[in-house]
Amino acid sequence: MKKVEPARVDSEDLSDFMKVMEAGMGRTAETQQTTQEQVNRVNVDPDKMKNGVAQLVLTVVKLIHELLEKQAVRRIDAESLTDDEIEKVGLTLMRQAEELVKLQKLFGFKDEDLNIDLGPLGKLL
Repeated sequence: MKKVEPARVDSEDLSDFMKVMEAGMGRTAETQQTTQEQVNRVNVDPDKMKNGVAQLVLTVVKLIHELLEKQAVRRIDAESLTDDEIEKVGLTLMRQAEELVKLQKLFGFKDEDLNIDLGPLGKLL
């Protein structure tokens, strides 16, 4: 059985690394040229980019909101909050949730749109 040596790239130029990787995947020089051209071209649709950023920001805000809710429940269970503090925390979290719903509707996102798939780690929310 033939021993396969790992590919090495002794250059700091990423295009050299890409050439080695493509050669290992059986691509020809012609497909390598096409791939390099595709890498050099960035096709950015401003509407999609804006929507993607909004989705990411809303996802992070929703994650932080859920973490705050869990922390509030822990503190309530530990009896480290007074009744007034519990009331304030509850109202604040309720208002935050309402604002999140408004923003989701404004950008046209559903709850599942904000639940990013992290691959082997599972869903974010």
